[in-house]
Amino acid sequence: MRNPVLVATATVVTLLLTGCGSGSSGQPGEIRLRMIESLTGPERTKLIKSLLADFERANPGVTVELISPPLDSADQKITQILQTKKGLDVLEVRDHTAKSFSNNGWLAELPTTEWAGWPALTELAQKKAVEVGGKAYLIPYGFYQRTLFYRTDFGMTAPPATWQELYEAGKRMTTGDRYGYSFRGGKGGADYAVMMISAYNGDQLNPEKSFYLKDKRTIFSTPEAAQALDLFVKIFKEASPPDSVSWGYPEMVQGFTSGVTGMLIQDPEVIKTVEESGVTAWSTAPIPKGPTGYAYQPVGYAGWGVTSFSEHPAEAVKLVQFLSEAEQSIAFAKGNSLIPISKEAQNDPQFSQGAWKAYLQAQQDPKQVITIRPVDYPGWSQFLVDSDRDVQSLITGKKGTAEVLKAWDAFWVDQAKKVS
Repeated sequence: MRNPVLVATATVVTLLLTGCGSGSSGQPGEIRLRMIESLTGPERTKLIKSLLADFERANPGVTVELISPPLDSADQKITQILQTKKGLDVLEVRDHTAKSFSNNGWLAELPTTEWAGWPALTELAQKKAVEVGGKAYLIPYGFYQRTLFYRTDFGMTAPPATWQELYEAGKRMTTGDRYGYSFRGGKGGADYAVMMISAYNGDQLNPEKSFYLKDKRTIFSTPEAAQALDLFVKIFKEASPPDSVSWGYPEMVQGFTSGVTGMLIQDPEVIKTVEESGVTAWSTAPIPKGPTGYAYQPVGYAGWGVTSFSEHPAEAVKLVQFLSEAEQSIAFAKGNSLIPISKEAQNDPQFSQGAWKAYLQAQQDPKQVITIRPVDYPGWSQFLVDSDRDVQSLITGKKGTAEVLKAWDAFWVDQAKKVS
């Protein structure tokens, strides 16, 4: 008896490849590239198609077919196509797929030093391009990095520079049906606890392995971690809406734009949401620091790569380089509210003024540090589930900070043994 799931999967791959087999075209001598995106969305796809049309005009004889799978299953579809090793030239590579794709030999190494556009990339873009194995398997198209959003109509004259100041400002704002902070108690909430714990560990933390200290203990093992987690609970109980015990991304943003909360920490795509909400009295600032003056956070990213089996590698590389040039990459960053990869963007009013200025300030501050999370450790996915559950228990009083930190410390001590 045939497995219906396997039949359906095979049918999907066949359909994708039928319409996108690489190389052939209706015109003799014409080169047709096939490109697939992952974070699909109507407006985003429309923007990519306009950039591809510009590329085709600049490169007569080369056409590009864009494949846009549904967002929820896009990475699965990309993996299925890569496993066939045919019918694809350019693809979207995300920070969490780059390592597996390159380890399987599906990605070609991109030229860097011999590419004239490489020096025009920001230091962060260059660093993330070669993050996997020291080789450029993708060129990032933009970054997601958190910043503090605050409402100036809540009586705040200057943003909090530290987590302690955020707590105190949040308490002052909390009155009646207004609250200080958009707390994330639902899925993903533990990431905010880790961000605070990291800041409180200060310069002891190892940014390259950010769940560990430079002396190889975990960041959850210190007295500073307990101070941070105690304050995390106080921010929830004394400066945040009770309903935020279950808030995720949409509720946090809605709380801020609706006037329920006065502060929010989120990614740059929220800038567009706030602008379109009609709220006018607001601003942004770099995320708060710990007592020793350090703030730590990972940066999310994705980019464009070339398959190792492309039938037209020169043209595929040329397309990735075209999309990564200042004009195209800045247009893409603007259209998707991303932190741009081009140094030239620092002269663009959109990225050097207003709400975006906080990102430039953070990049220029050596104590606003970008970290690397242990996403390649075997227990990473399990920790995401367990830690969110522990945060729920913590803020509802079912567990104490010592119990939670002891469990997190033991978990990552064990993980260190598994990768050593």
